[in-house]
Amino acid sequence: MRHQKKRYRLAKPADQRKALLRSLTTELLRYGKILVTEARAKAVRSHCDRMITLGKRGDLHARRQAEAWVFDTLVCRKLFSELAQTYRERNGGYTRVVKTAPRRGDGAPMAVLMLS
Repeated sequence: MRHQKKRYRLAKPADQRKALLRSLTTELLRYGKILVTEARAKAVRSHCDRMITLGKRGDLHARRQAEAWVFDTLVCRKLFSELAQTYRERNGGYTRVVKTAPRRGDGAPMAVLMLS
């Protein structure tokens, strides 16, 4: 039985999938919005929301957990100083997926993932 085992697999092995999600999370926190395929946008959404929740918590354990996931320490600093204050009053839903035109080369459905 595979009850409650749904994950976005993204046609990659586990190590490559984790590296992709970590890098996309880092870039979304750095730039505020990224253009990716729709499946990747939906997959990285939960990881980014989790990082912002850690930033809002703000204690040492949360900072170490965030630094273990985010690749860049400057982005982690920005997460705990700027982004945590921006979303202080919000209880979730920090990201937004907006569908755009299909990619020109292969017709893959594209989306803009942005911090809302």
